[in-house]
Amino acid sequence: MHGDLKPSSVHQPYPVAPGMEPEDAKDELRRAIRHQREGRSPRLREEAASAFAEVLATVPAVQEADVVATYAARPTEPGTGALLERLAARGTRILLPVLGAGLARDWAEYTGPDDLLERAPGRPPEPGGQNLGADAILEADVVISPALAVDTSGTRLGQGGGWYDRVLKQARPEVRAVAVVFPEELYDAAERPLPFESHDVRVHAVATPEGWWPLPA
Repeated sequence: MHGDLKPSSVHQPYPVAPGMEPEDAKDELRRAIRHQREGRSPRLREEAASAFAEVLATVPAVQEADVVATYAARPTEPGTGALLERLAARGTRILLPVLGAGLARDWAEYTGPDDLLERAPGRPPEPGGQNLGADAILEADVVISPALAVDTSGTRLGQGGGWYDRVLKQARPEVRAVAVVFPEELYDAAERPLPFESHDVRVHAVATPEGWWPLPA
């Protein structure tokens, strides 16, 4: 953790107008953030992935976890390859999502990078081992979740399917959720709040390549 939480508005998209419906605001933000992510070079993505692994290794909930539920990143997302290898090297059991039909949730164990395959265009890489069922999330001691943006109240902007909102509701109540974003995707809730709806689940901490911070979830 690096000092006080001070989000930067530099190069931060915020196409949210007063009076906008939350879902419309979310859609506009998703488009803007995805577009910005596409402009990040492979070299910068690789550097960020290494930094994410270093930062997340200092989060107490991650340090203490025997079982970590996280994700295998798509190309433009904050990279998790270095994190997965770091966790595996210390003997941590790692659960990764397996996407079923619709919003069906499932999990499988990470056994190494060679086992991760993109099962369909646009889907994140998934492990090829045995599916463990949706209830496997109950074994997780911490959830490291993807996000398009997070604000300082803990509001998380996801991809729009609601998958992780459902996952976070199903995890054990004491389990901490840590969202991973690039620095410009951390928003000041007092000045640029992210849209929030009743089904959204706030996260307990946020990590960027520059550090991690607890949030008032």
